[in-house]
Amino acid sequence: MPSRFQGAIKQEWEPVVLQKSRPKAQDLRDPKAVNQALRTGGQVQTIKKADAGANKKAAPPAVNARKLDEAEEPAALGRVLTEVRQAIQKARIEKKMSQAELAKQINERPQVVQEYENGKAVPNQAVLAKVERVLGVKLRGLRK
Repeated sequence: MPSRFQGAIKQEWEPVVLQKSRPKAQDLRDPKAVNQALRTGGQVQTIKKADAGANKKAAPPAVNARKLDEAEEPAALGRVLTEVRQAIQKARIEKKMSQAELAKQINERPQVVQEYENGKAVPNQAVLAKVERVLGVKLRGLRK
């Protein structure tokens, strides 16, 4: 089914190129002329350098990729020790607290307490310190 507009619309566009005039090198180097222009209300052109003032560390991505390739195996993150898990559970039950109540007292999500008691959490010294303070038990420094 042919469209009734087929061939009826014809657009001819001509490219429009806009160019800024480049500042002269002598204008950029003469601070007196810039100061004078600022004082008299004249026009002063500023040029922003690419990524100027950006707080970035310029590290080529190839270096990071190479380090990952050279690594033999990804380092396994430590998990909560069995002794720490059992100590948290025992102290919490003795204080007749639920996991949600403990989480509320240490200002963490209930899921965090659950992960610590299940041994799935990666130990965080700040969280362990809060649990120690609320439950009154020593958790940091326990070894097998």
